Amino acid sequence: MLLPIIAAFATIYLVWGTTYLGLAVVLRTLPPFASGAIRFALAGAILYALLRLRGPAPLRGVPWKQAILAGILLSGFGNGLVIWGQQTVPSGIAALLVAALPLWILFFDTVGFARRRPGLKDLAGSAIGLSGVLLIVSQTRSFDGSGTLLPTLSILFATFAWAIGTLVQRAAVRPGQVGAFACAQMLAGAACQALCALAAGEWPQVQLADFTPTTVWTLLYLAVFGSVIAFSAYLWLVTRVSTPAVATYSLINPVVAMVLGSIVLGERIPAAAITASALVLVGVALVLWPGHRVRSDLPAMAPGAAIAPDKLAIEHAR
Repeated sequence: MLLPIIAAFATIYLVWGTTYLGLAVVLRTLPPFASGAIRFALAGAILYALLRLRGPAPLRGVPWKQAILAGILLSGFGNGLVIWGQQTVPSGIAALLVAALPLWILFFDTVGFARRRPGLKDLAGSAIGLSGVLLIVSQTRSFDGSGTLLPTLSILFATFAWAIGTLVQRAAVRPGQVGAFACAQMLAGAACQALCALAAGEWPQVQLADFTPTTVWTLLYLAVFGSVIAFSAYLWLVTRVSTPAVATYSLINPVVAMVLGSIVLGERIPAAAITASALVLVGVALVLWPGHRVRSDLPAMAPGAAIAPDKLAIEHAR
């Protein structure tokens, strides 16, 4: 049993860390929302086909209102705004902003859902992690080639949407419906991003010539590995390993993304980014430390990773 657990951890650590590089590659030829719509439509179709092999009408009984809302928040805005921001924000910095997601989940769960009081360790971790996020935002001009705050804030807002969507779906998914809910959520997210692409005037920009072999293979990688395979590995893990242990992927992904961005894309890693990384990762580590009173159905998730499940639901997404 140990070997499959190690393999599953390696999958979510490495695959979700590489999705930020994948998004940066796709953005070289395709506009952000259009590429996201294509990716999630493809992932949803693949997952539906797999579910269909198990029996007819695989989406029967799915709570569509909640699935659509969760899809809009997670695969739609949660992922779409990350892609949009990554047009100028380096992939490693984007992953670092997303790494603070457990802090936002804790915050929104405290003030709007569970309404529980956070412990001292939660507050300390949140303060340290948020100081790292503030450092990133304050240094936007040195990290982000656009020279404006908007792309960085776009990724920050994406994490808010992802956190709220996670809490919405947590209450909606019933045991035995994880795969079906994930599929419905992906399709709703694809529709959301398609409408965003329409509003942004992206579809006329999409040409057949844009689908270079590199773009096509990267889209397939994001859909198959980033969504379907990594999702399955995460779902399997949360049924066998404690949620805080599984949530450690949010600490590893930014490291993978920064290293790949530097090696493959030549992205510069400023000293301030290293300091911000330490603050965010230490803060998140405190929140996720096993001593924390973590609910078994409250994981941390990554928007760039497409759809990531919790014990009863899926959440991941960059």
